[in-house]
Amino acid sequence: MEKLKLPRAIYDRLLEAAEQEAPREACGLLAGSGAAVREFYPLTNVEASAARFSMDPQEQFAALKCMRGRSWEIVGIWHSHPATPARMSAEDRKLAFMPGVSYVILSLAPACRGEIRAFRRERGGSFREQEIEFC
Repeated sequence: MEKLKLPRAIYDRLLEAAEQEAPREACGLLAGSGAAVREFYPLTNVEASAARFSMDPQEQFAALKCMRGRSWEIVGIWHSHPATPARMSAEDRKLAFMPGVSYVILSLAPACRGEIRAFRRERGGSFREQEIEFC
């Protein structure tokens, strides 16, 4: 499995977005090509929940339109865990149905603040961790 290539500057923006939304989960889309992230689109969590997220559909459409204009695709779906480690929760697994994208989670939990992990859905519905390469 190819490593997810994440620029440090985008990681910093993810962390900032997560901190601004805490104690609610923050969410957004990672765009680029292949496994290389080139842009982060922060989106509103319409659930305003500390344990779940749903992205605003109008914001998703606007982000996708912008991506198409740059010949990019969705590389990842990102969200934060304000109080738990960066792992796939049961809810995350249930809602992670889009093939070919990375599911990226950033934790703000005190013991692991800033931890970021990526996962890919495999055939049969299991998940495998994807290595992140900072660039």
